[in-house]
Amino acid sequence: MGTSLRKVGETIECFPLFPLGLVLLPREVVPLHIFEERYKQLIDECLHAESNFGMLWMGEQGLREVGCTAEVTQLLARMEDGRMNILVQGVRPFRLTRRIDEMAYPAGEIRLLDEELGEDGEESGAEARQGYADLVEHVTDTRPTEADLEELDSYGMAATIALELEAKQELLELRSEPARLDRLSSLFSEAHERYAHTEKAAERARSNGKLRS
Repeated sequence: MGTSLRKVGETIECFPLFPLGLVLLPREVVPLHIFEERYKQLIDECLHAESNFGMLWMGEQGLREVGCTAEVTQLLARMEDGRMNILVQGVRPFRLTRRIDEMAYPAGEIRLLDEELGEDGEESGAEARQGYADLVEHVTDTRPTEADLEELDSYGMAATIALELEAKQELLELRSEPARLDRLSSLFSEAHERYAHTEKAAERARSNGKLRS
């Protein structure tokens, strides 16, 4: 059974895991190249059973305990030696509670994470969506419509922005939508400041170090 059909808070006793040097968020789509034998077997089993697997960030601090379940949305290519190019989409956050070493590939017992009830996030949502729209417009010269913004939650916005891995992991571990929206507002503000600094430095270089007033 896919994790999309499971209840939040439910424990899954033996779940296939894919540690990687990236952080996957719910609704985010990423391409993967599968070449190791153990992960070729993992993905083959998921494709056959139409089931999901878990992605965990393997960073400098080791394997993180909170990850995101992933669904294979498309098999792009399969080579003669079994290597695959696939697209996966993040589904739901989980916590690894116990590692299992008896499988042909990494696996573990996981608990699907629930959302914590918190304060109303309407104000946080408005600020985050404004910051998101400003950032998208700055980078692409196209501003999202109000209708498009209303459909985006914190994960929806974060999934389309190139955030640092630590920031993405922090968002994944935050267990309330208002908290994630508050953090996104700060991240978008910091991104604007970096863009402004970069553009000012470029302008200084073009004007031989003299800034125009």
